[in-house]
This record gives sequence, C-alpha cells and structure tokens, in this order.
Amino acid sequence: MVVNVRRLSVVFGFDSLLRCTLALSAFISYSHADEKYLDRLHKHMSLLQREGSVETWTDHQIVAGAKLDKAVMDALRSSDLFIALVSPDYIASNYCYEKEFEEALRLFENGKLHIVPVIVEPCDWLSSPFRQFMALPKDGKPISEWTNANVAYLDVVSGIRRLVSTGKTDTVPVGTGPSAAVTSGRRIKIKQEFDSIQRGEFIDQAYEVIRDYFKSSCDELSGIDDLKAKFHRMSDSSFTCTVVNRGIKGGREAHITVHNSKGSRHHFGDINYVFEAHAGTNTSNGSIRVNADDYNMYLTLGFGGLMGRDNSKYDAQQAAEALWLEFIGHAGIEYD
Repeated sequence: MVVNVRRLSVVFGFDSLLRCTLALSAFISYSHADEKYLDRLHKHMSLLQREGSVETWTDHQIVAGAKLDKAVMDALRSSDLFIALVSPDYIASNYCYEKEFEEALRLFENGKLHIVPVIVEPCDWLSSPFRQFMALPKDGKPISEWTNANVAYLDVVSGIRRLVSTGKTDTVPVGTGPSAAVTSGRRIKIKQEFDSIQRGEFIDQAYEVIRDYFKSSCDELSGIDDLKAKFHRMSDSSFTCTVVNRGIKGGREAHITVHNSKGSRHHFGDINYVFEAHAGTNTSNGSIRVNADDYNMYLTLGFGGLMGRDNSKYDAQQAAEALWLEFIGHAGIEYD
C-alpha cells in the first residue's frame, strides 16, 4: 500500500539527491492490518496539506484493470523518500517486506532513495535492515506504547518536516543543540550542562513555536462550520485566543492567555497560561517549564499552583499540541 507526498525544494543527506526543483515524492509502505495508523497519520498531515506543502496519492487512485504490481513499483521507483509503517504485520507481509522494502533497499544502495521507518507497534525491527536507519517516533518508541498517540504522530510529522527542510530526521528538541549523533544506525549521547543563557534561548524558541502553533490552529478552526477562532498577539511575549463552538446550543466559548515569563517565574513557570481572555501575569491555571537531564533540555507541564505536574518530557511542538487540546476541550472540541 502506498501514498505519495510531494514537497518543493528539499535537501537530502546523501549525494545523489541534490536540492530538488521538483516536489519531494514520498512512498508510504504499510500493511493492510495497520491501515488505522495510516489514517491517523493522514489527519496529522492535514496542516501540511492545507499549507500546500504536500499532496498525497493513495492506491485508491489506481484505476480498475490496472496492474497493481506495476503501479506500486512505478510509484516507488519514482519516489525520493520511503516511509515504512513498521509492525509485526508489516514484517510478516511478503508484499510489504519482501517486495516493497527490498526494492527500497536496492534504491537506497544506489543513492536514489531515503528510508524512514515509523515504528507503529512493538516488533523485532532492530534485527532487520531497518536498524541502520533513524526511526520515528523519537528513539523508535512504537506509537502504540505512547500514553498520548497524538504526541507520537506529531513527533513523526515533525521529523518529516525536518527531513524536508534539512535532510535530517534526528529528533533533538528545539534549542538544545546537538547532544546525540548517529553512527552506523546507533545513537551516541553526549553529556553536557546548560547555562542560563541556553535555557533562556530554549524557552524563547519554545514560546515562539507554541504561539505560531496556536495561530495556525486558530486559522484552521475558523474554516470549519459552526466554529470561530480568534488569535490576538498582545505583545512580543504574550498572546490570547478565543474559540467559539456554535454547534452547541447557546454556544460554548474557550479562552486562553499565554505569557513568556522571561525568567520572572514568581511561583509560576517559564511559560504561564490562564484560561481567560487578555489575562494579566499575576494569575495562572498552569505553566510550562524548561528542565534538563544530562543530555537535553525539555519541557514539562504543570497545572495550577499546587495541582501537580506532568513529568513527561515534551519538545515545543508536543507541548503546544497538549496545551491546544486542553484549551479547545473547554469549548467541547476534540480531534478524532
């Protein structure tokens, strides 16, 4: 099963794929048993499609009477990127593994294709040739094992964006700098310490990602019947959003104000949010803080003054989505 994704002006990390003047063509290989993962990935790629950054092709466009094998192989051989949704069913599939993947390996060895495994369920992929490629989501953790699958899909889409823009799929959080390298398919982790300047730059960049995520998401909601969303940039370090769900009798509204605290934490976090419109900096319903381990900086989410924290490690895109989903939930909106 295949999907073609196209994107202009791409640089890949191998010699024969130079900066393209045509669109990037990505072949997505998956087992029929894993079609639910493909459907979900399509939904997470919808913003890329609305931006005009990608267009998709599926096997549903193969006309009746066409030779299936020829259509699939023609699509694969004309592609620049091979994305495999890897699972036990994929590895067990004679067609996916022994035809599509083996042909992809041949093209890769000839410098004509880039391979990205997306691990959707636990399986023995590290004993296969997939082990030589950087896998998504982060650290090759299967999508089915993430507490919030949306965060896993966001990590996959973010990796594809990075590949499109830089030719690299490594999932280093925003602003941390290189703390890991890949050699022969293995990730090397380098210990480091982070000073106040690095932390400040990290949170500034994270705030910008969150702000831009909310703005684009508001634009997206405003194009849907019965929904209205408004984004307002209050200052360089604050923004506010309002969403109205007119599908509920009498309408239901949600409001949020987000502040970059610029190091002035008080008893809140580095990024403070309030579920009110145009709220001041002296109140909080929750916060986002920058933390670090021996290798990377990351974000954690907090809820109110003494309500506890989510100790999961987020990058800026993941934190933005988690906060956005909480926000629109107040208006009775959620994603499938």
